[in-house]
Amino acid sequence: MAPTVSKAPEGAASDTLSERAALRLEQDIIAGDLAPGTRLGIVDLVQRYEIGATPMREGLSRLISRGLIVGIGQRGFRVADVSREDLADITRMRTVIEVEAVRLAIENGDDAWEADILGTLHQMRRHIERTGDEFREGAPDFDRLHKGFHTALLATCGSRRLLTAHSELYDQAYRYRRVMMRGFDSGARFVAAHQILADRVLARDVGAAQAMLTSHLHSTLDYVYPPGRGG
Repeated sequence: MAPTVSKAPEGAASDTLSERAALRLEQDIIAGDLAPGTRLGIVDLVQRYEIGATPMREGLSRLISRGLIVGIGQRGFRVADVSREDLADITRMRTVIEVEAVRLAIENGDDAWEADILGTLHQMRRHIERTGDEFREGAPDFDRLHKGFHTALLATCGSRRLLTAHSELYDQAYRYRRVMMRGFDSGARFVAAHQILADRVLARDVGAAQAMLTSHLHSTLDYVYPPGRGG
């Protein structure tokens, strides 16, 4: 009797392709290779990424839900614009979510959580020491370490949805952080800002940690769009 050959669920290949399309598009958008406002034609994207039209459309739809792409009626899609209003909204949502998440993380966190925060901060510090003051958003290693630190602060909040929302909003703010990072001429100053944030959280003073986190999240908005300046 011939052995039974298991088959991948119907649609699995299409899902994989649409995920790949979404990932490739997301990388090019947040890296600035696809500028804000760029029209995204299906034919051009199929040629650019060598992915079929159907999974490409599905990938585009996924990025609409993440706020990186907007639909333009029957005319297709374009990369979402950047604006002070958009960053203010992202910052508002991040503050609501992360202030609650850090409260829960402090409440639930154990020694392993504390060690993970210190470990991710140490890895980021060592990376910056090796690269000098050339560290920037856009370098894959730095991006991973920076996001890893911020995720570690919230990791024990006990809510998958809070962590998912944090991750998506962190990525939506990426294009704005790239602008802010150009203003950092000192890796030591960058690390010091994150050390202070870690210290407040590890001290388990919820009010102080929430206040410092709020200030930290608003720093991108205040830098990219200084108060009193239109934008």
